Amino acid sequence: MKILPGGLYVITDERLMGRKDFIKKIAEAASAGAGIIQLREKASRISDRLELAKEAVRTAHAHGARLLINDDPWLAAAIGADGVHIGKDDATVEASRALLGRRAIIGVSCYGDVGLALRSQEAGADYVSFGACFQSPTKPGELIVPLSVFGEAKKKVRIPLVAIGGINRRNAGRVLAAGADMLSVVSSVFALGRIAGAVRELKKEIIK
Repeated sequence: MKILPGGLYVITDERLMGRKDFIKKIAEAASAGAGIIQLREKASRISDRLELAKEAVRTAHAHGARLLINDDPWLAAAIGADGVHIGKDDATVEASRALLGRRAIIGVSCYGDVGLALRSQEAGADYVSFGACFQSPTKPGELIVPLSVFGEAKKKVRIPLVAIGGINRRNAGRVLAAGADMLSVVSSVFALGRIAGAVRELKKEIIK
């Protein structure tokens, strides 16, 4: 089982970050202690996604973080990213592993489905994520998954469990107490205008 860096996993959102300062904000989050940065932006929204991704991976690495690509193992392979995060309609774990190699980090969205988490683990995933844990400002229509899913998954799943969806400094402790190994956040870092401070506050909750 791979050891994932840190306990905080930050996901980008151009609407919150702004295109002009996008890379600068990745640098700020990484240098403050975010262990993993996921580039979520879709090709349909950004015409220069390849160049953006190349710059993002260079910046994350320069500040000690790993860079994952959302949904797109082909882009991850093209830019030398550290891995990919895939959902139910994306490439399979097996196909992603064949493309990216054994050292890549591959994560899978499992929503509230522990069975899917087990199947993903057996297929070779390095972590699974559950959520939305709370109402999410970035994906307001997502179904809420009870925190009890982490306790259930802990009994069966050996790879790290990542929590996502509406997580902030006030509720992070509840999610960790439920059994999550990592916290995945978007707006609680990028919507406040104080990225480094927000990352440090969340990190304090993780290491309590």
